[in-house]
Amino acid sequence: MLMSIRARRERERAERERLIVAAARELAEAEGWDAVTTRRLAEQIEYSQPVLYSHFSGKDAIMAAVALEGFAELAAALRTARRSASGPRQALADVAAAYAAFAAQRPALYDAMFTHVVNLPFASPEAPAALHAAFDELRRAMQPVADDDLETLAETFWSGLHGLLTLMRNGRLRSEEHQRRLALLIRRFST
Repeated sequence: MLMSIRARRERERAERERLIVAAARELAEAEGWDAVTTRRLAEQIEYSQPVLYSHFSGKDAIMAAVALEGFAELAAALRTARRSASGPRQALADVAAAYAAFAAQRPALYDAMFTHVVNLPFASPEAPAALHAAFDELRRAMQPVADDDLETLAETFWSGLHGLLTLMRNGRLRSEEHQRRLALLIRRFST
């Protein structure tokens, strides 16, 4: 009986955390991350702020949880693109297109993952599995066209993708040239 009570409490706690993260994502996508406050989240999910703080230390921790969800979703999207491609060069193009689509369709989520400072270890063995999975999909797409130093080549390709998307989203590049720039980046990395 005691175990079932403990298991129920753990399930309820996990459900509250999912609710908090989902509410933060929804609010951020609708109004931007500046609109996401613990007060607004508490009102939205109908729990008190102390309940939120019993799950997360603050907005930054909530944003990190959102980012982790995003990395898992990005990894799945990239994996699907890579696996459904007709060949290695097409896999790289499809992965790049899937990455760009992910960023365009989920701008607040993408910002939590790559633009805002979150307390997640990147580029280290201690990085959460979802971060490794997302980068691994880029690395796998790059592997057939890499002649050496796959890790650095994949990091450079990712940097190019991220830079293009970020500059375009912020109005620093002409949006009508996005597809041409993306094709050029892919061509340079796949030859």
